[in-house]
Amino acid sequence: MDNTAKRLLQRLVRRIPSQMLKTTLDKWSRLTAAQRQSMDYTESKWALTEKLLAICEENELTVKHIAELEMIHVIENPNLGMWYVFQLMDPQDDAHSVELTQFKEQFKSHLSELIRHVSIKIKKHTDEAVWIRIAWGDTFSRPNHLKPTYVVHYLQTPYVFLTSPTSKQKPLLSQALVLSTRYQAIKDANLSGRKLTAIRDLLMKQYLQVFPTKFPSPLAERNCVVSNLHIEKEQAGSAANRHQMACEAFGDGILPQLQSAVYKLETKFRDHTNKTMTERDEPFKCVVKFASTNLLESLRHSASSGVASTPVTPLLSSVPLKGKNYFVITDNGPGPSSQMKPSQK
Repeated sequence: MDNTAKRLLQRLVRRIPSQMLKTTLDKWSRLTAAQRQSMDYTESKWALTEKLLAICEENELTVKHIAELEMIHVIENPNLGMWYVFQLMDPQDDAHSVELTQFKEQFKSHLSELIRHVSIKIKKHTDEAVWIRIAWGDTFSRPNHLKPTYVVHYLQTPYVFLTSPTSKQKPLLSQALVLSTRYQAIKDANLSGRKLTAIRDLLMKQYLQVFPTKFPSPLAERNCVVSNLHIEKEQAGSAANRHQMACEAFGDGILPQLQSAVYKLETKFRDHTNKTMTERDEPFKCVVKFASTNLLESLRHSASSGVASTPVTPLLSSVPLKGKNYFVITDNGPGPSSQMKPSQK
């Protein structure tokens, strides 16, 4: 094995928890049964790495084989890195009939024409997702397998999920995706997160949505003494309405674990006590970020409990409604009475 293959394997073994390493190696078809059984997973990571390096040397494995092992680990653990969403635009008539074999051939062909040295591995997962691993090189250097880009695409959908490529790689990747999927353009969907499953479920509406109704479900009976029936009835009605509106805005049941939402403000500064700022021609700029282990659940609870006002402001309900967590807020028009709305640059 060359030095790159050894470094990739060493880094990979360090990254994979010891209790998961056996399962990962079992799914990798490059070791014999006897070689897998010779691994002692109670040993230290250093000892495991040295043992695995010796086996790979014996089997004359290359960096492409080690990249397969990395791909298995990433597919089985998709929530470990930052993912960005792009949306394909303007499908051609045959876009919805593109099959896996056709996509693989076209993608590899187009990207290889755009860049001389590139290594591409494509694999279909059990949930119908097409996973792509790209190791980038350039005219004079070989592909760098230590800094790959991962791409996930569900055929017959316009969404593409990818780990961040460089500014130089992004146009090449975009062109190859557009040509191989039979679309005409691609754009940033303004959605990102560390949990691939969460942003996928948010975009594809794979959670329980609640639609407006004139007859909200009654609250469960309470085992407490009612001191004032009129007050209790009014409070119960208000609580039921808040819960209904919160679920209409963010969904019911288990929600996608989106972890943040960012709002970039580019608006006129309004404060009659601060004329210096108010009279400035250029817009006032700042960034507001909401963060939580489960942002949608936190926002739903805030609205349902009365901490946040209802009906829910479109600035917050636009996250699940539009499938975005990055917004640019601008003035609708001139004057102090202007309304603000989320808009995409």
